[in-house]
Amino acid sequence: MSTEITYDVDAIRKEFPLLERSVNGYPLVYLDSAASAQKPRAVIESQREYLSHFHSNIHRGVHSLATQATDAFEGAREIIRAHFNAPTVEEIIFTSGTTDAINLVAGTWGRANLAPSDTVILTRLEHHSNIVPWQILATEIGFNIEVVELLEDGSLDFKEFEEKLLLSPKLVSVSHVSNTLGTINDVTSITRKAHAVGAVVLIDGAQAAPHLSVDLQAIGCDFYVASGHKMYGPTGIGFLYGRLELLEKMPPWKGGGEMISSVSFEKPTTFNVPPYKFEAGTPHISGAIGFGAAIKWMNSVGIEKIAAHEHALTLYAHKELLKIDGLKIYGTSSEKAGVVSFLVHDIHPSDIGTLLDQLGVAVRAGHHCTEPLMTKLGIPGTVRASFAAYTTFEEIDALVAAVSRAVKMLR
Repeated sequence: MSTEITYDVDAIRKEFPLLERSVNGYPLVYLDSAASAQKPRAVIESQREYLSHFHSNIHRGVHSLATQATDAFEGAREIIRAHFNAPTVEEIIFTSGTTDAINLVAGTWGRANLAPSDTVILTRLEHHSNIVPWQILATEIGFNIEVVELLEDGSLDFKEFEEKLLLSPKLVSVSHVSNTLGTINDVTSITRKAHAVGAVVLIDGAQAAPHLSVDLQAIGCDFYVASGHKMYGPTGIGFLYGRLELLEKMPPWKGGGEMISSVSFEKPTTFNVPPYKFEAGTPHISGAIGFGAAIKWMNSVGIEKIAAHEHALTLYAHKELLKIDGLKIYGTSSEKAGVVSFLVHDIHPSDIGTLLDQLGVAVRAGHHCTEPLMTKLGIPGTVRASFAAYTTFEEIDALVAAVSRAVKMLR
């Protein structure tokens, strides 16, 4: 609990209006940040300011409101570029989130570059959003999908990964952090090894971006995707980082305004340059502005400080939860983010989750969009408690007390 001395979590919590509410007569204990983090006032105000004072469509307008909106929207793109240390702002494409970004890569780069004889490597840890788009494309094209399995602690089996690299995959697509087990993958090493056999690398950063300092140039991947709402920002906004050389060769994703250079019935339509080639239509302007505000807020607190606080919370949660008879934690890798998944005896996770809600404790119960992982583990799902910058040790105590009470009621 030493981080509490230098980390003022009480002051941070005061920036989140929703945390002040009660649920079912109890003070809210929000432990579902892996699904979606709550929003600080800085983010809420950034959207209110745009909608109240300078809402306008962007890029093509010549009036003052359009210019101000464009500057704010493009300013958010630069904030994202700088935060993730992407080489150029042209490599940051706004999407509706991680799912949209992966589908964009599958539908453009994947459709243009994958052939029936090719291999794509995924892992057992993947969210459905990094499985289903590739399965849909494999059905269409006929390429093979290979899955890297896990070790007992929930970490990636690197020996098996290296063996599958002997298949000379065209693509390796892997999560940076598991949304179910919290496992942190060494994506720098994965990228280096995949590049050595000529593979393109996509990293799903949805769960890493809220918890870790991510340096895209150090990782060296070809694509990186993340969502704003998991980083204390709005829903419906995210980004795709793509290496400019690849983006320039990729076909457009959607047709419409902004993504074109010239449209004609008499000759072929020509397309805009990245990132605009992949941003057809009116974007989620307030969402992008709010996303930028969220990143500025995270940096004002300090990513390293947030990570240290969450690490201490995770260790404490493991220690206290394991005092409950019959409780098993899934995902015990030494390298893990602020996610704790567990089951107690043979009680269904949804039953525990429902009783916890009645006590004001918000957790996620189910397969967490990682059904292949649950199948491998031989379980229907887990109860998942996930932490954020505003989570307290007292909330962990409340979770443990609520789980203990729920177990007594259900057995």
